[in-house]
Amino acid sequence: MFTGIIQAVGRIARLEPRGGDVRLVVDTATLDMTDVALGDSIAVSGVCLTVIEFDTHSFAADVSNETLAHTSLGNYKAGDAVNLEKALRLADRLGGHLVSGHVDGTGKVVSIVPDGRSLRWTFEVPRELARYIAHKGSVCIDGTSLTVNEVNGNRFGVNLIPHTVDQTTFSARRPGDSVNIEVDVVARYVERLLSAGEAPRLDEAFLKQHGFA
Repeated sequence: MFTGIIQAVGRIARLEPRGGDVRLVVDTATLDMTDVALGDSIAVSGVCLTVIEFDTHSFAADVSNETLAHTSLGNYKAGDAVNLEKALRLADRLGGHLVSGHVDGTGKVVSIVPDGRSLRWTFEVPRELARYIAHKGSVCIDGTSLTVNEVNGNRFGVNLIPHTVDQTTFSARRPGDSVNIEVDVVARYVERLLSAGEAPRLDEAFLKQHGFA
């Protein structure tokens, strides 16, 4: 699991074709690698990848065809900037929201409009993802935890303060760019419970447990 708080901006060093999929080598820039071990998870622009090789300034991970097809990693090339976050530890602060690193799909940047010192961004997502995005809810874009300001059909807006733009790959994003989208995992579970007819029973049990019924 991750928090959606970006720890460093790295760069794609190499993409090596390996029997149909790709081995990705990432230059980690300022990311502290001293506590990383083989098999650890690192989110690369929101995509959870497993470390198979590493040194003090880089790591390698294998990227499957499934991941290449359903995330923006398939569009990356050597030199492109990526957001990096190491996996959450139980003692860490949860500064953003719980993020799994399992990207639900890609969206695109529609517009970027100045709003004081901040920027208001509008994104468009496929309709099958739009239903999970709610006003004042959480969404993860390229690995960054953000709060939804407004929703209009399959478009939604967020506000980015200067610090977030400066410390992430959003500084290089432009309208039309593709981004990785992970919706709030709670929304997924709520939909599952409702579709299975479990929500009413859970509500009743909760109320009884806490003395309200």
